[in-house]
Order: sequence, then structure tokens, then C-alpha cells
Amino acid sequence: MLRINATNIDEFIAAFPPATQEKLRKMRETIRKAAPAATEEIKYGIPTFVLNGNLVHFAGYQHHIGFYPAPSGIVEFRKELAPYESAKGSVKFPLDKPLPLSLISQIVKFRVAENMAKRSKLKEVKKAASPSATAKALAKKKTGSKVNKRAKATKGKKTVARKRAK
Repeated sequence: MLRINATNIDEFIAAFPPATQEKLRKMRETIRKAAPAATEEIKYGIPTFVLNGNLVHFAGYQHHIGFYPAPSGIVEFRKELAPYESAKGSVKFPLDKPLPLSLISQIVKFRVAENMAKRSKLKEVKKAASPSATAKALAKKKTGSKVNKRAKATKGKKTVARKRAK
């Protein structure tokens, strides 16, 4: 990949030859349609769509378009991605073949659902760790359960018994 110092995706795409630009535009459009609520940024020097965290990245290279849907996206669609060279979190779409836009759309939608589920879990965790939940847990600990009260009472008796023995 060329070292491109783009501040937005339009600048990034403009740095490539016309044929590659067309494929990058199609990739961008497909991702936008599949994730309309996502925002566009340049992260790690490449176009990134963000929705509750990084959603997907893509980039142009001399012989392929790189697509980075995170390892989960690759694993979930491993059968469909079998014809393409892939690694843990990336796949290469050769420039001399049509982009599998339908597959890209499915992967992006999968990642949207995954990131939204992650967001829901984070909300639950934050709610559980909220000050009011913490205060309730502390109040419960102070009053203690019957087991805690028995343990404290037994401990107190042992201390009294030790003092008498002396």
C-alpha cells in the first residue's frame, strides 16, 4: 500500500489509479448501505467505519483491496471467503476480479449486530457497576447475611474464650 496521509476517505481513494478508485468507491458505498448509522474515519491510516467501536476497515493495494472485518467476521463467513486469501482478521479481494459486494454487505451487517450486542452488554455491566448498585451491595455487606452474623458471633466468642484462658 502506498503511504497515504489522508484526512478523510475521499482523499484516501483519490490517491489510487482510476480502476482501483472505482472498486474502493463501491466498497465504501456497500459498507454505507449495510451500516447507515456508522461514521467514517481514517484510523491506522486506512478508511474505517465506526459504530460502537471499529466496525470494519478497508484499503487499496497494488493488486488487491484489503477488507478488515475483525477476526469474528472472517470466522463467521469462512466458507464464503474460501476463494479469497485471508488471515485472522483480513481478506484480500483481487483487483482483477469483481468485488463480492453481497458478501461484503452480509459481513458488515454481521459486524453491526455484533457491535450492537457488545454495546448492550456494556450497558448492563455499567448499570451493575453504577454507584447505586455499589451502594446496595455495600449496605447488604454491612448488614450481612445470617452466615456472616454467625461467623462474627462465633469469632467474638472465641476471642472471649481466649481471654478467659489467659
